[in-house]
Amino acid sequence: MAVGMAAPRAPFASEPDRSRGRLYDEPPSRTRSAFRRDCDRVIHSTAFRRLKHKTQVFVYHEGDHFRTRLTHTLEVAQIARALARQLGLDEDLTEALALAHDLGHPPFGHAGERALDLCLGPYGGFDHNAQTLRIVTLLEHRYPDFDGLNLTWETLEGIVKHNGPLTDAAGNAIGRYQCRGVPLGIVDFNRTCDLELWSFASLEAQVAAIADDIAYNTHDIDDGLRAGLFAVDDLKEMPLTDGIIADITRRHPTLDHGRRGAELVRELISYLIMAVLSEAGTRLAVAQPRLVDDVRRHSAPLLAFPTEVAEAETRIKAFLKQRMYRHLRVVRVMDQAETIVRDLFVRYRDDPAALPAEWLPENGNNREFDAEKARRVGNFIAGMTDRFAINEHRRLFDSTPELR
Repeated sequence: MAVGMAAPRAPFASEPDRSRGRLYDEPPSRTRSAFRRDCDRVIHSTAFRRLKHKTQVFVYHEGDHFRTRLTHTLEVAQIARALARQLGLDEDLTEALALAHDLGHPPFGHAGERALDLCLGPYGGFDHNAQTLRIVTLLEHRYPDFDGLNLTWETLEGIVKHNGPLTDAAGNAIGRYQCRGVPLGIVDFNRTCDLELWSFASLEAQVAAIADDIAYNTHDIDDGLRAGLFAVDDLKEMPLTDGIIADITRRHPTLDHGRRGAELVRELISYLIMAVLSEAGTRLAVAQPRLVDDVRRHSAPLLAFPTEVAEAETRIKAFLKQRMYRHLRVVRVMDQAETIVRDLFVRYRDDPAALPAEWLPENGNNREFDAEKARRVGNFIAGMTDRFAINEHRRLFDSTPELR
């Protein structure tokens, strides 16, 4: 099959007509599959719209052309659909998972997450993946018969497990959750709806996860170049990007700086997509899954970078960490952003009346700041855009960092 053409439907693809259903029964749509309906519900959610003013790396007012959480999410969805099409997977489920994967991020990117996790430490901490699940199962209030979006089991599974199993077969936390345990929000929901935390997710979810890696590595290079934090030639220190740059120079020796960077990003995205497809072909040929449950029960992910490409991708992440995420300009702004989040949490903790009426704790007469109150404050702050958090800080405090 020629690259660019859609592959035939794979036997291990998720099938909307065989979905395990929704927590609340609903009549099927007359015009959309169950997974297409999930995708549309994510797009129409308030949490999705708020992504347009949430930080990826640069705060929204630092420039109109830098990525936000929303534009990052759209790029992830584009890459994920391209991979799903080549692998014969369900594109609607893949897109739904790509569009939903960052709904739980608080304002100011990872800086906001660090601050909120610190504030909520005594109450279970903060995890953006668990917050995404909380949003789509509880915090969205758009439908008359249920809270949340009432997404299919397959979409909820992919939201929670797109980076792999959370526990072993005995229920012990593994991977990133081994030290602190599986977040309470996921544990509590799993008692109601078993997402089989011990297994891998569908290939659609694995596609969304690796598309996220491809997107943020490449567009962070693009944004770093635009911000002047490094130049195209600085990327020659890594063999993968050095080779791509050399080929661009050979084909376009007089290309200006801006187009040279854009061509590098475009070629890098294409290279990483093709590498993933090549590795997927190898792993699928060995595993020979016949059903989506074979994918779930396999001993390893069936979608990954080849070993040498994974090493190159790790070097790109290390470069970006040193030259971009730890750049004095970025660190200064993110330190100020953490201060805003911490200040807001402490203010709401000490003065619940500062919260909007709909966010006031139900047990407001109880003076103790307990886990239920802490989670309400955390949910409120996590839902803020950068702009709203800054304005709220200005409302409550005499001095607010300029984030510049």
